[in-house]
Amino acid sequence: MASKHTLVAVVENRPGVLNRMASLFRRRGFNIESIAVGHSEIPGQSRVTLVVDGNTTIVEQVRKQLDKVIDVIKVTDLTDSEMVDRELALIKVKASSTTRNEIMQIVNIFRANIIDVGFDSVTVEVTGDEDKIDSLCNLLRGFGIKELARTGRIALARGGAGPAAGEKGTSKSAGQSH
Repeated sequence: MASKHTLVAVVENRPGVLNRMASLFRRRGFNIESIAVGHSEIPGQSRVTLVVDGNTTIVEQVRKQLDKVIDVIKVTDLTDSEMVDRELALIKVKASSTTRNEIMQIVNIFRANIIDVGFDSVTVEVTGDEDKIDSLCNLLRGFGIKELARTGRIALARGGAGPAAGEKGTSKSAGQSH
């Protein structure tokens, strides 16, 4: 059964790691729907959140292969776990003196923020799940979206579960050769 999978990898902060990870998906014909990378709570390590669409069995095989990539410390599939996930979007919307008030009302309903106002546009910042951001974009499309930037999903397991807790992934021991 094909579905969206959320994979989280903890990696060493070194050049080429992301390229090696993405190459595994490319070789298997998977499209990475989103990828977000940032520093983790451990200096020198980053957290990579990948969202891919595919068959559960094949995604699990790729997850196991990702775990073997040099500089990848641990990979966890959060898909069937309880998780907290968010995305950030910046949306520049056409706005005139007659439409600005209506746009502000829509933005308030979504608990988003207007972070920049120009002569003919406003820039909106919104954080939430994919559905919330899609819904806001659909409403703002009627005014005209000039630019849109989305981070893609970032995710953490709820509670004590997750990459550090040893769920659904394997951890490489310190000093293990690759």
